[in-house]
Amino acid sequence: MAWNLTAQVVESCSCNMLCPCWFGVQELMVMDQGWCDSALLFHIREGNSDGVDLDGCTVVLAGDFPGPTLFDGNGTQRLYVDEAATAQQRRELEAIFQGTKGGPMEIIAGLTTKWLPTQFVNIEIREEDNVFTATVGDFGKVRSAALQDEEGRPMTMQNVGFASALQFDKLTAQLAPSGTQWFDRDLPRPFETRSGVRSTCHWSVN
Repeated sequence: MAWNLTAQVVESCSCNMLCPCWFGVQELMVMDQGWCDSALLFHIREGNSDGVDLDGCTVVLAGDFPGPTLFDGNGTQRLYVDEAATAQQRRELEAIFQGTKGGPMEIIAGLTTKWLPTQFVNIEIREEDNVFTATVGDFGKVRSAALQDEEGRPMTMQNVGFASALQFDKLTAQLAPSGTQWFDRDLPRPFETRSGVRSTCHWSVN
């Protein structure tokens, strides 16, 4: 069951900037539209799970929460794993990101009623200036534009409940409005996003 990873995280959701779920306080976590759809991309820089090397693997988690708050659960989720992953990597990535091997993703799994079958697709990543984009097969495109102040310093958040629960690096939790578009017909609706955060996570389970 032992595993660890360090990954770049790009989060986007359909709420206005900044999504109230980040505060981690139930009475504040009311979704702007009465529901919330999201796409989270994890690009693993270093990782190992029970002896399987996960370096360079990319996973996207997209899903729907019908609301009115995240803690109401009843989520429908799907994983999209880069088709370059080997069979062993696919097995370990599914287990980690569906929360069955412990770690922070247990939080998301606990709010999820239905997992759609994982899709293995080509994921192409591009970073230019402060804009991050990733094309995920025919399902959608993740887009994130990091905010900076007038002196070029990143706008960040620290000690925010949900970011702490997901073990985001406090120094790199950067505000990044998004323009993700998603078209998975098995999810309740196609969606576009506005809110977004970019960071680095460090996860491990012994």
